[in-house]
Amino acid sequence: MKRGVFLALLMLAGLFVVLNSLTQASEAEVGKPAKDFTATDTNSKNHSLSDYKGKIVVLEWLNHGCPFVKKPYNSRNMQELQKRYTEKGVIWLSIISSAPGKQGYCTPEEANELTQQKNAAPTALLLDPDGKVGKLYDAKTTPHMFIINSDGVLVYNGAIDDIRSTKIEDIANAKNYVQIALDELMAGKQVSTQTSQPYGCSVKYK
Repeated sequence: MKRGVFLALLMLAGLFVVLNSLTQASEAEVGKPAKDFTATDTNSKNHSLSDYKGKIVVLEWLNHGCPFVKKPYNSRNMQELQKRYTEKGVIWLSIISSAPGKQGYCTPEEANELTQQKNAAPTALLLDPDGKVGKLYDAKTTPHMFIINSDGVLVYNGAIDDIRSTKIEDIANAKNYVQIALDELMAGKQVSTQTSQPYGCSVKYK
């Protein structure tokens, strides 16, 4: 192999390593401090993750047009989780990262109407049409769930449960990772399942 070609290949390999490391660094990593962000809710109020220091925080990626989201909402399973844990002091932030013109995108007024129709009870519904928060956490699907403990450390990243379906009847037999993790945290225990493969519709980024 000629020296020039060899050096070019080395440079390309080095560039790949750098790009790969940058991509990995952008992902939310369990066991590491959760990345701070600021986003605006449907009532024009700004929320930063750092506002909730000392609190357990749930991040839920949302798209009401997605059948995998309809399953927990039409069964009221998601709303019951929201109400149960926010009453215990957990901060629950639902996040819509759908871009304008794509499935799931909502104006603030449309999002508030859907929240009322679904009788949902998050602490706040954040709008992320430019996808900055979603990409910061590498949110892949709706739903995609993240849990941050009271020390600001990401302790769960993954699916809401272990049955990858759109069938409401599967909920009763599913292992709900979010519920289990929150109960463990509130009992002062370590989260037993820290990661799982998220499933659902792809987040509709711009």
